[in-house]
Amino acid sequence: MIHEIVESNQFIMLVALLLIMSVFVTKFSSRLGVPSLVLFIGVGMLVGSDGLDLLYFDNAEVAQIVGIFALIVILFEGGMQTKWKSIKQVLAPSVTLATLGVILTSAVVGAAAKYILGISWVEAFLLGSIVGSTDAAAVFAVLKGKNIRNKLEATLEAESGTNDPMAVFLTISFIQVLTTDETNIWAMAGSFFWQMGGGLAVGLLIGYGASYALNRINLDSSGLYPIFALGFAFLTYGATSLIQASGLLSVYVAAVLIGNAELAYRYSIIRFHEGFGWMAQILMFVLLGLFVFPSDVFTGEVIADGLLIALVLIFVARPAATFISLIYFKFNWKEKLFLSWAGLRGAVPIVLAIFPLLTDLENSQLMFNIVFFIVIVSTLLQGSSITWVAEKLKLVSDQKTNPIHSLELISMGKANVELMQYEVNDKNLIVGQSLENMELPDKALINAIIRKGEVITPYGQTTIHAGDTLYIMVTKPIKKEVKSLLEAEDERKTEENSSHEKNRA
Repeated sequence: MIHEIVESNQFIMLVALLLIMSVFVTKFSSRLGVPSLVLFIGVGMLVGSDGLDLLYFDNAEVAQIVGIFALIVILFEGGMQTKWKSIKQVLAPSVTLATLGVILTSAVVGAAAKYILGISWVEAFLLGSIVGSTDAAAVFAVLKGKNIRNKLEATLEAESGTNDPMAVFLTISFIQVLTTDETNIWAMAGSFFWQMGGGLAVGLLIGYGASYALNRINLDSSGLYPIFALGFAFLTYGATSLIQASGLLSVYVAAVLIGNAELAYRYSIIRFHEGFGWMAQILMFVLLGLFVFPSDVFTGEVIADGLLIALVLIFVARPAATFISLIYFKFNWKEKLFLSWAGLRGAVPIVLAIFPLLTDLENSQLMFNIVFFIVIVSTLLQGSSITWVAEKLKLVSDQKTNPIHSLELISMGKANVELMQYEVNDKNLIVGQSLENMELPDKALINAIIRKGEVITPYGQTTIHAGDTLYIMVTKPIKKEVKSLLEAEDERKTEENSSHEKNRA
């Protein structure tokens, strides 16, 4: 009994050290120019059996379950921070990349894998399918805080949030071909459309229902609302999976709806899920690092073959798929080239690579090792150079966007009052206006202004500057009116900025 208690205490201490180490890793990742997810995996490999031998982990089923749970949290957090106004303009090209783009990428990578690895055609296309989609966790993490043009950032986020169904469908289909004698092509095609349609329908249904419930149900503590929202995330995935549709797509759709709704407890919900999303990333990538045995992956044969396939993926398959998929959409060659380069691989391919392991396919371990190495190459090479490539192609925005929300609401308990936080940008019509000329409703009051890190006490003659953060006390009935006033844009400035961006392109 005492021995078991000591072991449990040691495990708790190890988990604590892993969390602290992972947080420090995120601090240094930006300085090193390396995506944090690679360093998380490195932490897992360091404490694993091939490293310091502090933890031994080789359970594929647990790794898959934890990976899916983490992806639900990450997709939900990313979807809530996605602005519908931005992605609706690029929805068609994003969906095209998420479907046709994945098929083309899988085909090219599969053909390369056939001749490089010497495996069968079906096994080769299975490997291509596993790495065919971009990864939401990697894309959200790498793009966060970057000053990439909104159009391109929205395209990448929408693509990574919606391309999982195609990758999952192709992966499962090729596994079925390898493990069963009879394959019905029409049934497989119908399954894909059901996954896409069912995932979209359930996501919309639960998204609307969750938005209504979060605003109408009065809970005793504001801290319960983030947990309430998280419950809807898992409900969305579970309900969709029960009807054999795409749970990950459903979660992303529901999250976009919830994140773009008027939520009374937006601030606490967003902040909670941002922290929990980091927790999920740390847990997932550290666990995947533990699951990998470096002595198996970093061998001469795997490195040579994996590097060749990774180069084909990055420099041939992804660019070809991007340029072909976007041929009828209004993207110039620089934008297509950047979208090609920013197609990161991450947790999803690694989780999908566990599927063949669970079915005991002949070359499943080889596939997993190759996929893992491809992900490492993709995140190191592409993830660390996204900002540099955007700058070289002159695709960096003039205005740095708020990485969370332009409008956040802090609930004031049971009172019918909220404190609104709004960051002013140079396109807003209120820039240059004094407070006495802003025409705020009677029951709205600007309490404080943060300007260049300093607190300014507002008075009637105070002028609004771009970059100011306004804190406004409002009653709930006039919230929409105040929001419309704050977000109104100066059409002349908007036209000038659009014209400037076109000239630079």
